[in-house]
Amino acid sequence: MIAAVFGSSGGIGRALVSALLARGGFTHVFAISRSGAAHAGAQARQADFLDEDALAQIAAELSAAGHVTLAIVASGLLSDGDRLQPEKSYRQQSLESFHRVFEANTFAPALIAKHILPLMPKTERSVFAALSARVGSISDNRLGGWHAYRASKAALNMLIRNYAIEQARRAPGAICVGLHPGTVDTALSQPFQSNVADGKLFSPQQSAGHLLDVLRELTPADSGKCFDWAGKEIPA
Repeated sequence: MIAAVFGSSGGIGRALVSALLARGGFTHVFAISRSGAAHAGAQARQADFLDEDALAQIAAELSAAGHVTLAIVASGLLSDGDRLQPEKSYRQQSLESFHRVFEANTFAPALIAKHILPLMPKTERSVFAALSARVGSISDNRLGGWHAYRASKAALNMLIRNYAIEQARRAPGAICVGLHPGTVDTALSQPFQSNVADGKLFSPQQSAGHLLDVLRELTPADSGKCFDWAGKEIPA
């Protein structure tokens, strides 16, 4: 049984790797990131998530080690200093911003899924999860704005639903879900923490624990949905 965390050099990704190692139950935990940063106890690997050759190499290594029963995509992009900020109006939209945000939040998870889903067992329980966001919910959108980020996460949620349908045909025990980690004290959220309610800003370690608890309780009937850190389903 193998667990693989993609985006393991980020705040939540690092915490997920640590939590998986602490909880045990896997023969190998792979920590995969663009930097290839080492993580004690894990098998660290480097890959650009938009490079299919690199992902194919990672997939070959995972396949040689055994069945992948848990894969989590923990990478993503919201802002990047003055170069990229969430749009407050459609007037602030730009093609460059859409490209960058969709590459990180939609295209990369899609390519990871392409190479990792075939490695998951056909009969055993398996989970493919990607960090999504509550703001990716179309029906729950009351504020508008954040166009590229919202759209990239909504698109990711659609892909998750597609993968769930396809996986159910080949692997009845497969679960594909999106996860909303809450607001976590990481570089991604730091510019936007001022309005977070007391007690609702999680450390990466808290968030990782919540997310793994949610994943532990899911069944194939939950596949194709998006859940928040407390296990509550987020509407499409």
